[in-house]
Amino acid sequence: MPGVISDVQALADAPAISDAPAASDAPAHIAHQATRTRTRRRTASFALDVSILAALLAASSAPTPLYPLYRDQWGLSALAVTVVFSAYALALLLALLTTGALSDHLGRRPVLAGALLMAAASMVLLASADGAGSLTIARVLQGAATGAATSAAGAALLDLENPRRPGLSDLANSVTPVAGMATGVLVSTLLVRFAPAPTVTVFVLLAALFLAQAIAATFTTETAHRRVGALRSLRPRTGVPPPVRRTLLAAGAAVGTVWALGGFYSSLGPALVGLVAPDAPQAARGMVFFTLSATAALTVWALRRRPPRATAIGGCLSVLPAAALTLSGLHGAGLPAVYGGAVLAGIAFGAVSQGALRMLLASLDERDRAATLAAYYILSYLSMSLPAVAAGAATQHYGLGTTSHAYAITAALLALAALAALTASRRGAARPEADRSH
Repeated sequence: MPGVISDVQALADAPAISDAPAASDAPAHIAHQATRTRTRRRTASFALDVSILAALLAASSAPTPLYPLYRDQWGLSALAVTVVFSAYALALLLALLTTGALSDHLGRRPVLAGALLMAAASMVLLASADGAGSLTIARVLQGAATGAATSAAGAALLDLENPRRPGLSDLANSVTPVAGMATGVLVSTLLVRFAPAPTVTVFVLLAALFLAQAIAATFTTETAHRRVGALRSLRPRTGVPPPVRRTLLAAGAAVGTVWALGGFYSSLGPALVGLVAPDAPQAARGMVFFTLSATAALTVWALRRRPPRATAIGGCLSVLPAAALTLSGLHGAGLPAVYGGAVLAGIAFGAVSQGALRMLLASLDERDRAATLAAYYILSYLSMSLPAVAAGAATQHYGLGTTSHAYAITAALLALAALAALTASRRGAARPEADRSH
């Protein structure tokens, strides 16, 4: 590491002074200084990677409070809003499939810097959007940048794992995305309320942040060595290692359920609030997804030491009252019921996401992590985007109220199927243990 080497060399060349360590202690003193410098650089790199993940996911959710403004300005339909939302998710998915391993070949720093510059450009496009078409193009570019950057930043966090604090990198990868989404919605909602031209101000600020992070990324610790095969790594592919296929099948319905709920609240949540409480302030519409994502972040943190399978089962159980409470808002219970449903949906999202990931990664070799995570995120983003588009189309024909009922009932049925699958898999896992004990 150049900075460390130069510090060591400067210390080695410095003239002796009266209070300097004895000659026999000099090598140990130099090594200690080098270790401290290296630790500071790695800590700074870790913090920057966490901030990058948070900023990227904040930018992903920032448009949610703006959708009602876009509908008023441009006359966007519910279908158009869900298409704009899903364009981002599908572009992110494609980026994960193609560039997920690129930083293993080129290094973390160049991939992060390039993706952050692309994210800044997408923010400029969002700030200048004047209709559904330009908004969709900007979201596609944003999704591609986010997919490339999150895979590199997440890998860098794993590279920078502190042996004295095992599990910190995994926790950062779990908590930071949902905390970032919550922050994005909150800041965007506040800007809608207090800032001039919020559809411009939000994205100008994010563009400046991404530019600053791109510059900072070029000075961080590089944790991956260059190796051949960068172009070959861009070929879309995914696979599930044999040891985790059964686990993914057991947890797949649960993952699909909670990500579909997240997609509904992110794209159509503001419209649902407007339907239930037409006189509610503008901020109340955007804050419904903040409620879900903030609760999810707190749930991930609170359940970080609980058994993963039990955590996922508890998350599935939370889907049922979440669906019932949300629907009760359409039958007279009003806005508190919708927000209560969002809280329970956030608990379900956080619990299932964390539990399922820990189940999948528990028995993996390090070389299988990338393939397993790719399969997990393919399922997640397809579950988030495709049902949201279907709901947007259904809203055009049957109205938001009817569509919300169908969506909630479908989510509840999927949660029941997920409970059955997870319970059966727990019994299957317990049977070999019992056989071994005999």
